[in-house]
Amino acid sequence: MKHIDFYLDFISPYAYLAFEHLPEALAGLSYSVAYKPVLLGAIVRHHGHKAPAEVPSKRQWTYRHILWLGHSLGVPIDMPATHPYNPLPHLRLAVAASQGGEINRYQAEQLFREVWRGGQDASDPARFDALKARLQPARDVADAAVKAELKGNTDAAIAQGAFGVPAFVVDGRLFWGFDSLPMLRAYLEGDAWFAGAQWAGADQRPSALAGG
Repeated sequence: MKHIDFYLDFISPYAYLAFEHLPEALAGLSYSVAYKPVLLGAIVRHHGHKAPAEVPSKRQWTYRHILWLGHSLGVPIDMPATHPYNPLPHLRLAVAASQGGEINRYQAEQLFREVWRGGQDASDPARFDALKARLQPARDVADAAVKAELKGNTDAAIAQGAFGVPAFVVDGRLFWGFDSLPMLRAYLEGDAWFAGAQWAGADQRPSALAGG
């Protein structure tokens, strides 16, 4: 049985869609999953990128695209009243309710659906308090250890090559994005392609761009 580290941030609609679609995408396979909250903004900054919502035309496309994907897959999804928003309270709540920074599927579901279903304000304090009451975290969300575990998850994702979410790591191999789920399935099924030169050598060539 293969083990998947699933790095996620609740701010990401693609991570939400990947979470909801994962059981169907990997149906019939034997695997385990560790759901690990990370701070997407820190990963983006580490690589010197901009988040999709920081580029107006990309923001517009992203929102349309994720709503279409939800429609086409039969996954309920609504745009929050405001987006992007500050996901740190949700991320720290997740870690405070976790075991060593890994949350279970129920906890991930509660947090994702709080943001991506119903079209409400993810930053509303009353809704956050109600969510906290449902999850009943064992630790205070402001605890230094909680903050350290979230940073540890984020640093671990970066160390394994993550540059965004959703990111899936299996056997040290990184699969990125919602649209990588068919590729992830093929790897879990033992597709021989992954043992060949196309995986190992795809990037083994010089870049013709300055500084590449």
